[in-house]
Amino acid sequence: MFAVSHSASAAMKSPTRTGEAAEKDTRGFTLIELLAVLLIIGLLAAFVGPSIYQHIKPAKRTAARTQINSLSAALDVYYVDVGDYPTEQQGLDALRRPPGGVRGWNGPYLKREIPLDPWDQPYIYRTSVEMGPYEIRSFGNDGREGGEEDARDVVSWQAD
Repeated sequence: MFAVSHSASAAMKSPTRTGEAAEKDTRGFTLIELLAVLLIIGLLAAFVGPSIYQHIKPAKRTAARTQINSLSAALDVYYVDVGDYPTEQQGLDALRRPPGGVRGWNGPYLKREIPLDPWDQPYIYRTSVEMGPYEIRSFGNDGREGGEEDARDVVSWQAD
């Protein structure tokens, strides 16, 4: 139907300078461009990462403080019902399951199981303390008693 002359067909097949440049632009990124983008991302991560980490550290301490306050409130309700706090042997588990030989238990006093602290360690419950009838403690990020900064313990009777 259509007749194409040989010269028109040749012109269509041979790319012009503009066509070659357009074809190269659509092939992708050069190695230099990719390395430049990776360098920029790396620099951003190096500057932003530490500041984000600085916000995470106090958040874990705040979460531990909040959980300890919830456990303390549940212990106080237990005390009202039973007339005493759980022994160290009964532990915080007495907030979920009735300990043997205890009258007046009207729990469970927590909706869920006893949580781990934000560092995935169990809370320590002690009754032989000077600062009140009991102590709930998280050893912080180092998992050992004492410590400073992030490793500082979170304790029920201390304000943070």
